[in-house]
Amino acid sequence: MKRILVWTWLAALAMPAAADLQITVTGGDASALPIAVVPFETPPDVQEDLAAIIEADLARTGLFRALPRRDMLEKPSEPAKVDYRSWRAVGVEHLIVGRLQRPNGKLQLNVQLLDVVRGDGVLGHNLPMPNPNRVRPVAHQAADLIYEKLTGMPGVFSTQIAYVTASGPADSRLHQLVIADADGANPQVVATSREPLMSPAWSPDRKQLAYVGFERNRSAIYIHTLATGELKKIVSERGINGSPAWSPDGTQLAVTMSFEQNPDIYVIDIASGARRRLTDHFAIDTEAAWSPDGREIAFTSDRGGQPQVYVVATEGGLARRLTFEGRQNLRPRYSPDGRLLALVNYDDMGYRIGILDLRTRELRIVSDGPLDESPSFSPNGAVVIYAAQGRNGAELATATVDGRVRQRLHQAGDVREPAWSPLNR
Repeated sequence: MKRILVWTWLAALAMPAAADLQITVTGGDASALPIAVVPFETPPDVQEDLAAIIEADLARTGLFRALPRRDMLEKPSEPAKVDYRSWRAVGVEHLIVGRLQRPNGKLQLNVQLLDVVRGDGVLGHNLPMPNPNRVRPVAHQAADLIYEKLTGMPGVFSTQIAYVTASGPADSRLHQLVIADADGANPQVVATSREPLMSPAWSPDRKQLAYVGFERNRSAIYIHTLATGELKKIVSERGINGSPAWSPDGTQLAVTMSFEQNPDIYVIDIASGARRRLTDHFAIDTEAAWSPDGREIAFTSDRGGQPQVYVVATEGGLARRLTFEGRQNLRPRYSPDGRLLALVNYDDMGYRIGILDLRTRELRIVSDGPLDESPSFSPNGAVVIYAAQGRNGAELATATVDGRVRQRLHQAGDVREPAWSPLNR
């Protein structure tokens, strides 16, 4: 019965300091769309290559195949200068051109998406760039617009990921909670501690992070406001205080606490601190996740003898079991549309990430194992990020929900417990 707690509670105890995550695409889509991102016309005071950032964003999805710059027959910066015949000759279907300008003295990026087959434009935007030394956010914004136009889904290049690292010898590890851009760049340390930091969870408005910290070996759940650095302790009862999960409206947290008896799921009103017990069972109930409509909470329980995923109405009642395939299923997380559930499936191949279709009950395994954990959906529901065992320790990885496109996000040392932020509002 204690096994599930060990797997969940101690997963963050082997983690190094903040550094850029280096991303490697390990799979791809055979039907990837051939595109070309031409180097942008850029003033001398802007050092970053915006076109390269956009190209990297799109290429990492595995849905696009970018033409190398050495194979470009021309490098126009605006549609009027494009010879569509030269791009058709090298098999490109969509072309992205752009230039940085200063109309009225204010820097802005003009980016154009062109349909090479039809020979016309399909998208054009002028994106303001307030700071010439911070061009990456604007490049990610442009990539989001292009991605949505070509796929019909919102882009997630402007989002962030949170994760936990640790560095140093086992008896004096330095634990850090880090947030970084979705491409692994611009890492920022949110919290540092000599005791474990665990289970980061984004608020629906992206303004706060809930997480688990320890003070003199006693766990507590905190909410950190990113803009101000304000830290608020939500609960610190004796025993376990863990696995915070935000309600869709951002007013409540579902958490695991054991101060009354066994570990159970509780719901805490953030403003008032009022709490109510959602589950009441002699088994271990933990790892809550709210459905996007706020009506149900999925959680992990070993009430059937082995850890499996159950679901209960938000207002309480009888829980029903959702998972049956494999020896164990743990750590459920809903997709943004509520149709899928990411989870950790355990069978003869070890711990692997599975995607459960809640309508058909089909379970698709999208990772290789054997020690994969902590899945979190991208805010457009197309990708799941998780922690996996790499050559030099734990690292982050992603897989599309169909399992065809995968990435590894490398950093020195161990990196665990990823959480993908919501979209910008």
